[in-house]
Amino acid sequence: MAQKGFFGSLFDLSFSEFVTTRVIKGLFVILIVLPAIGALAALIGGVARGGPREFLAIIIAPIAFFLYVLVVRIWLEVIIVLFRIAENTARLVEQGDKKAGA
Repeated sequence: MAQKGFFGSLFDLSFSEFVTTRVIKGLFVILIVLPAIGALAALIGGVARGGPREFLAIIIAPIAFFLYVLVVRIWLEVIIVLFRIAENTARLVEQGDKKAGA
């Protein structure tokens, strides 16, 4: 089975090619950059304002960001593992079909 290009796979109605494995890196970057901006804003806001509540934001923002990155990474790895299982299973079926036909 020949691999299609990105747009060929995107509009493939048979779903024989997976797009997720190609876009997962970009998705990870987007899911990290946006919360990083939010955590940075919380840190800057906490430093600029001062006070006990803002001090708490300064402490919690990096911890929350780290936990968020950890959870996102784990979920994306689970997705990739599931897609790789599907791809490898398809390869095994193709090999079995070739041996049965030979």
